[in-house]
Amino acid sequence: MIAALLLAALAVGYTVGRLRPWDRLDTWVWRRVTFGGPWTRSKPQQILTIAAHVLVRPRVSLDIWRHRHDPPPPKSPPVRVRRLYEDGQT
Repeated sequence: MIAALLLAALAVGYTVGRLRPWDRLDTWVWRRVTFGGPWTRSKPQQILTIAAHVLVRPRVSLDIWRHRHDPPPPKSPPVRVRRLYEDGQT
């Protein structure tokens, strides 16, 4: 009996490892967040995507939540172009 349960657990673990459900869910969430599209128009799809993101990547979701009201980073100074001639010729 114990051997049968051990073999069944081994088979389930192997199957889950081959299917990689967390990796597939993570890829699905990444595609929805990155590429947008029609899913952004419906509220249930937004809630589903946010819930899946919290489930798959809780630490990243917490960091996003903590920094949601941060000001944007400062802009870099403009690029300076060196002129070869003083009279305006390049």
